[in-house]
Amino acid sequence: MKMKTDQKVVVLNAGKMDYDGRLDFSVLSTEVSVYEDSTPEQILERIQDACVVVTKELPVTAEMIARFPESVKLICEAGTGYNNIAIEAATKKGIAVCNVPAYSSHRVAHTAIMMMLNLASMVQIQVRMLERGDRSNFTEHLQVPHMELNGKTLGVIGYGNIARQVIRVAQAMDMEILCHTRTVRQDQENLRFVPLETLLRDSDVVSLHCPLNDQTYHLLDEAALSLMKPTAFLINTARGALVDEAALIRALSEGRIAGAGLDVQETEPPVEENPLYQMDHVLMTPHMGWKGMETRQRLVEGVADAIAGFFAGKPVNVVC
Repeated sequence: MKMKTDQKVVVLNAGKMDYDGRLDFSVLSTEVSVYEDSTPEQILERIQDACVVVTKELPVTAEMIARFPESVKLICEAGTGYNNIAIEAATKKGIAVCNVPAYSSHRVAHTAIMMMLNLASMVQIQVRMLERGDRSNFTEHLQVPHMELNGKTLGVIGYGNIARQVIRVAQAMDMEILCHTRTVRQDQENLRFVPLETLLRDSDVVSLHCPLNDQTYHLLDEAALSLMKPTAFLINTARGALVDEAALIRALSEGRIAGAGLDVQETEPPVEENPLYQMDHVLMTPHMGWKGMETRQRLVEGVADAIAGFFAGKPVNVVC
């Protein structure tokens, strides 16, 4: 939607969303400045006289916010997670913060399901075999594990938009569903809400769909991973730091869990020597769950709606 306002909007790191130059940011305002990326030093210079600052997973620290000009009234995180923004500092400064929570629910959920299906058939191992000229899966017998997901138990940590989409698809695949969330909820048909320890012990696949904050940082640490079945897979399409990556690498190396599908990593991109790159029972993708063309344009439109609502005195998705 086109905003009927001349309020200044600054997009600080559009390249994170518009890496292929196909998105239209003109929908954000009649006065919008768009930057490919911004260093901490450039941020303060570029937001002078701005009313709205738009970021995508760009660190906005308390020290930085304290120096924001009085003109800034809203920080809009172009995405679901907003752990990159110093929320308390923004509140203290009188700056509202909002996000766009549901723009990528289907696409990220499909990424999680894709990882489950690929790991269940060890497709990544089969692809690597073909790359080195090994066709024995075709000429002899299947050389890799291959299992059905129907009848298996999926443990979902979190119960937001993406989690509910994953549950919906998994139920259609005849999986049994366990869910852990901080909010007390009533069980539903083929959906039981259980403590985290129960979920980790009983699940054949564990899929993470919760926000990253002080309470969930390294939620899956050495102790938590030790509760999982040695035949279980871990899927993370949420935030890398939900998992203690060093502990995960040890668990995978020692065969204490069967494999992992990771669309997010604790450091992005992972360092060149990260052993996860080379592990046959690990499927890694470059935080691509939200990057579909349709998803990204929907994100920009969601940012536009959030900004328009704010200026109309009807803010949406405000987190502080």
